Amino acid sequence: MFLPLLYGLRAENIPVGTQEWLTLMDALSAGLHGSSLLRFYHLSRACLIKSENHFDAFDRVFARVFEGVEGQFDVTDDVLEWLKDPKNFPQLSPEELAALERLSNDELMKRFLDTLAEQTERHDGGDRWVGTGGRSPFGHGGVHPTGIRVGGPGKSRSAMKVAEERRFRDYRTDVALDVRQIKVALKRLRRLTRTGRASELDLDETIDETCKNAGEIELVFRPPRRNNLRLLLLMDVGGTMDPHYEIVSRLLTALHEEHGLRELRTYYFHNCVYDCLYDSGRMYRADAVSTSQVMHTLDERWKLLVVGDAAMHPAELLEPHGGIDPRVTTATPGIVWLNRLAGYFDRSVWLNPESESLWQGTQSNVLIRRLFPMFHLSVDGIADAVDTLVRSRT
Repeated sequence: MFLPLLYGLRAENIPVGTQEWLTLMDALSAGLHGSSLLRFYHLSRACLIKSENHFDAFDRVFARVFEGVEGQFDVTDDVLEWLKDPKNFPQLSPEELAALERLSNDELMKRFLDTLAEQTERHDGGDRWVGTGGRSPFGHGGVHPTGIRVGGPGKSRSAMKVAEERRFRDYRTDVALDVRQIKVALKRLRRLTRTGRASELDLDETIDETCKNAGEIELVFRPPRRNNLRLLLLMDVGGTMDPHYEIVSRLLTALHEEHGLRELRTYYFHNCVYDCLYDSGRMYRADAVSTSQVMHTLDERWKLLVVGDAAMHPAELLEPHGGIDPRVTTATPGIVWLNRLAGYFDRSVWLNPESESLWQGTQSNVLIRRLFPMFHLSVDGIADAVDTLVRSRT
């Protein structure tokens, strides 16, 4: 009888597998739902949904599949019209609040349906009808410890139920969140390979060799699996990147706390990479490091991640001595250096903190995207960039 829920979730592209569904069936068999639709809702969501971005889609499917199980009610246009222009409500004393009747869920819904069927006019400041102000459990602008808010905004946040049109939105995964969320996306950077001394027992090979040896035990060892990923991080700093200081700082923090990386090196540049990179964002000359030297000290195991808005005057990218700082300009155009970086590293990506809707309007952005796969600096964008860095070549 619950299969429409499963098929409805899959129709909404919610990834629900057989294992999750069997887990829910086991939970139902154990009586964890308590013969309550509300508890079944929470139980099924906990068993079937693995990401909060699917909560709203789950709610829509659940409401569609189990529509009418707890009865239906319709708030008519007349009632909603009466609830406009609420009346002011005097504050109740603690004694008056304590004296208000407290209702259970079932009692509240039954009385609400009965009240809707009987009410024929507007009421304000009362203690029974659907209205504004007062001590009634139904309406808004008043006070009741177990009430249903109908129309109007929530103020004291004490409503037990809300009878209004759904105006929620799906949780988004394309927004910049905290360090923890970024670290979750970066977990995919782990690229395990077997390196070093053969110190780990290979059980399968040991069994095979022992069988071939007519039962004479032949131990086979192999190198342990370790993350062998090395990451070079180049970050644009200053100017148009100032508004993105916080999110880039979170990314850098998450990378430094990602213990799975074998090695991480970070350098700064302004607008575009030229002959020199810098050890600090202050970009003092004493911090300058030759870009060629950085490249030539790294081997094929290194991956490149560039963070920047890719927004600059075309001359900065295409012309000799085009750098915005006339004191440190060089004869090699920035596009040449970017081309060298993209060609040198086996894997490279670009993370852009600007909204994707702005990318097309910038000539420099269009040119850079011809060299680097570019992703938005958000949780989803980081995850896609990491997949590009570590996936196997086809």
